[in-house]
Amino acid sequence: MIRIYSIGAAALIAAMLGVLGWLVFAGRGGDDQFAQCRDTAISGGAGSIGGPFELVDQDGRTVTDQDVITMPTILYFGYTFCPDVCPLDTARNAEAVELLEDAGHTTQPVFISVDPERDTPEVLSEFTSIFHDRMIGLTGSDEQIRAASREYRTFYSVQPSEDEFYLVDHSTFSYLVLPEHGVVEVFRRDQSAEEIAERTACFIERM
Repeated sequence: MIRIYSIGAAALIAAMLGVLGWLVFAGRGGDDQFAQCRDTAISGGAGSIGGPFELVDQDGRTVTDQDVITMPTILYFGYTFCPDVCPLDTARNAEAVELLEDAGHTTQPVFISVDPERDTPEVLSEFTSIFHDRMIGLTGSDEQIRAASREYRTFYSVQPSEDEFYLVDHSTFSYLVLPEHGVVEVFRRDQSAEEIAERTACFIERM
């Protein structure tokens, strides 16, 4: 079934004000070991975004951020019933991982669902297998997902619907997370796989 995706103006404004507010263009220099790699800076510092979570992976296992972030990771919040934005962003992130692998860097893509009602581990397993064999899909209870969303300052809101074919408005940033460093960069959806791979490689080479 074809699902039509529409994001209301109010939701977009909320997302822009609530999420974009902490992104600014980064300067170069200082004591930051990754200064030459950064395209954006995070208000409050990189340590102010990202953090611990407990979710359920595509195999039905309860996992924490320590279990998941074991290598450089490109992390994205979305949902599998999204008809266009999420598949496109997820495919781009998977392509960036492939480009990095070609350059000798092993990374992984992670997809966190904001739709726990429909995104069971089984659904996520099928979805992630389409994009990359190393992609990890995460779901959980509504409380677990909201807690993870708060840590990463993401926005999402379920649209009212009288049936199961509801849509979910959500922010579309991807996060570069490094073990021992946490979130070091935020990628916008207008950035290409090549841009993401090049910038990610810069961070990896300075770890």
